[in-house]
Amino acid sequence: MSRLSNRIAVITGAAQGMGEAHARRFVAEGAKVILTDINEKLAAALQRELGENAFFVPHDVTRPASWTEVIRRGEAKFGTINVLVNNAGIIGDIANTEAITEANYANVIAVNQHGVFYGMQAVIPSMLKAGGGSIINISSIAGMIACYGSPNIAYVASKFAVRGMTKFVATEYGKYNIRANSVHPGFIKTPMMVAATDVQGAGAAALIPLGRMADPDEVSRLVAFLASDESSFITAEEHVIDGGMVAW
Repeated sequence: MSRLSNRIAVITGAAQGMGEAHARRFVAEGAKVILTDINEKLAAALQRELGENAFFVPHDVTRPASWTEVIRRGEAKFGTINVLVNNAGIIGDIANTEAITEANYANVIAVNQHGVFYGMQAVIPSMLKAGGGSIINISSIAGMIACYGSPNIAYVASKFAVRGMTKFVATEYGKYNIRANSVHPGFIKTPMMVAATDVQGAGAAALIPLGRMADPDEVSRLVAFLASDESSFITAEEHVIDGGMVAW
């Protein structure tokens, strides 16, 4: 497949879970991918497996200077960047609002919200040079509805924030042919999700109309669509992929 053959993409949190699935899907469809993650061992192994169209840069999404290095090295390797997948995210400690610590709240916001802002800010100049681009921010159904066992108020706040920031950037930069969309997954079979919830098997069936958790590549197919020319007139939208959960 080659529908992404003219795409140079940064994918954050690419070492495992949904980020790994996105990276595999993008390379399979012809993109050149800059993999970023704080887990250097896993990300480096993935780069070796994916081959010459993958390039790993160690990266802390909470540090603007780290973003500057990702863009600098990515452009030097592949050229101007025209896709950003802001995938990196954390759940934080499960806690109710009266008990959540300041450190827990701040850490979740730093990764899930500030990291997305820093990423968009860092990549937009490259997209302007490229003549356009597609920003895909991974939010959650917790950015649409504040229920279904969201782990804490910080997680919900950050995922709602991603939704709003996406719309703002889409309206601000649409005239430059830069699109921005948010993706809102439900329960996906990733290590982080499995570790954080007992919602598997019969439990998932009770909450999901389709009766199962999603495979990460089911989300990746949506992300690849949003990166491609097939979605050329889609921007500032929320794309819910949850097996029908928000319909309950």
